[in-house]
Amino acid sequence: ALILDSAAAFAPAAQNSASSSLQMSVDPLDPSIGVTAPLGLYDPLGWLDPSKDPANKFATFHANFERRRAVERKHGRIAMAAVVGMLFHNADIEFPGYLSKELGIRFADIPNGMNGLFSVPIAGISQIVFAIGVVELAIWPASDYSGDYGTGYGRPFVPNVLEGDELKYKLDMEINQGRAAMMGIMGALVGEAVTGQTLAEQYASGNLIGYGPP
Repeated sequence: ALILDSAAAFAPAAQNSASSSLQMSVDPLDPSIGVTAPLGLYDPLGWLDPSKDPANKFATFHANFERRRAVERKHGRIAMAAVVGMLFHNADIEFPGYLSKELGIRFADIPNGMNGLFSVPIAGISQIVFAIGVVELAIWPASDYSGDYGTGYGRPFVPNVLEGDELKYKLDMEINQGRAAMMGIMGALVGEAVTGQTLAEQYASGNLIGYGPP
């Protein structure tokens, strides 16, 4: 439900320049992460409000919020990668060589859009599912609600550990851009299902969101 936030909530909150707070530790599970005007704190089921817990188990309610916040963060990261991948593939930027040399399928042979999924051999789909399972269970376990897997932030293989206000600003940005990406990739999929055209084809024909030119 968190992805239905107002589009105005996508802009991260202004960064506080107070030097005293730069040394403060920022908890990635802090409910204030991603809280931006005008929506504020989005907690429609009251997981952070002990008065709405009939069993008076505030810790359980808070844990529920933390789990769903972790799911939101992970889905946002996946959606951001999906949007970038969609844009690259719609621009016909693919890996060189063969996806399956035995079957004679090149990466460039895979069509854009949802039809591409059905053009990948079963062995390829199985490898993707297996890789996701390894990442989800062993490398970056879903049980780690913090979303911090020790990779830092920065250039590849050159981690940069952020602190204080800068970390809060980046965490806000990640959550809000992840929300936008989740709606963006879903909108692209729905648009393709309605029009039968990929995002690039819709743009080229002026048929965005199913409404063509007069």
